[in-house]
Amino acid sequence: MEILKTIGIKNIIIYLLAVNIIGFLAMGLDKWKAKRASWRIPENTLFMFTILGGGIGTIAGIYVFRHKTQKKKFTIGMPVIFILEVILIIYLLYIFK
Repeated sequence: MEILKTIGIKNIIIYLLAVNIIGFLAMGLDKWKAKRASWRIPENTLFMFTILGGGIGTIAGIYVFRHKTQKKKFTIGMPVIFILEVILIIYLLYIFK
């Protein structure tokens, strides 16, 4: 819990909002570029947004933009990463309370 006090809840919330918005927009941009056969955002980059805490944004982007919905790697992988992150956070908060 000391780390939460050091970093600050407000800063954590701002970070999570930013990474989720960026992840959501990255999905939209990649879909837009896919329709135009343009340069694409690498799949690993899209996954990185999820790993960095942007799971809600990237998952929302999948369904709002109907992008990568045929790829199990995205429709299963991103929610699994998000769920594991939530479990880890709950565990760490329980251990360090």
